[in-house]
Amino acid sequence: MIGRMDLPGGGSVVVENGYAYVGHMDPPHGTSIIDVRDPKNPKLVAHIPISEGVHSHKVRVHGDIMLINYEQYKSKNPPEAGLKIFDISNKSKPREIHFHKTPGKGVHRFTFDGRYAYISPTVEGYQGNIAMMLDLKNPEKPEEAMRWWMPGQWVAGGETPTWHGTATRCHHPIRRGDRLYISYWHGGFAIVDISNMSKPRTVSMLDWSPPYPCPTHTTLPMLNKIMERDWLIVTDEEVGEKLNETHNAFLWVVDITKEDLPLPVATFIVPFDGKSTHTERFGAHQPAEQVYGNTLYVTWFAGGLRAVDFSNPYQPKEVGYYVPNPGKDQSVVMSNDVFHDKDGKLYLMDRYDGLEILEPQV
Repeated sequence: MIGRMDLPGGGSVVVENGYAYVGHMDPPHGTSIIDVRDPKNPKLVAHIPISEGVHSHKVRVHGDIMLINYEQYKSKNPPEAGLKIFDISNKSKPREIHFHKTPGKGVHRFTFDGRYAYISPTVEGYQGNIAMMLDLKNPEKPEEAMRWWMPGQWVAGGETPTWHGTATRCHHPIRRGDRLYISYWHGGFAIVDISNMSKPRTVSMLDWSPPYPCPTHTTLPMLNKIMERDWLIVTDEEVGEKLNETHNAFLWVVDITKEDLPLPVATFIVPFDGKSTHTERFGAHQPAEQVYGNTLYVTWFAGGLRAVDFSNPYQPKEVGYYVPNPGKDQSVVMSNDVFHDKDGKLYLMDRYDGLEILEPQV
């Protein structure tokens, strides 16, 4: 650890050009902008508060544009939900330029490449969140470019869900080239061809829950071939005793060389002899989505941050780990999200308290 800042717990952290952006878990804390050009002395530059009933725990940045989600949170009342867009050319005075409103609970996790936002909104007529692309060529007037949903979600179109309630829903899409890799909460994942955005084509889907109880969280494609094959790293999310008491969420290695037939070939898990609870979880969550080589950094909740080498995808190997001390007024660690900057530094956000800046020795 080379730097630390006490902050209310966060659901995401991204870093660009010397500034870190944190989406907080609980209102009234919304989004914080932090100057990390001196990583040993991070400084709060701006904060955007939010009202009760929603949280904006996810944030993405590209250039002078920042996107934050608005999602229903700990409230039964319909919220003002969706995706907010800010001009951050002046980091100390972020300026809202558009609110893309959605019905229902709003937007969960998403990604952003500067032109398109790949979001997971609730949409009228659909059960649960779906996948959607927004074109932000004009960020003050975003336009829907594409939508994709799992068969059974479009109830207004006559489809019938094969699951109960809204448990099966889009978690978030990640784009590589003309493919979207879409994780589905209790629904596995889908690989979708978006070479023709007006007609997205489902290449394949794979779901292992059930029999495995933990919901799928992230589907991250590796950048380059390893052993002359293409790979997808998939994390399920540990949810504690709510679903199981016998094993914890782990990470899957999926061979997608033949992308219409994705094949799991290995797993990675951190051994744990205790009991995982919802407030003190021990299990997989979120890898850094910035991929530079064969080693990924994965948050493991109470297990901190794990460095996993996939040079041999059939035998993923842990090559390092970091478990922080509990943050201010906290008795447990809940490493929630991590960003891997191009200069090598890691930014680790705790679900309850604290942002840590790390230099990996791996």
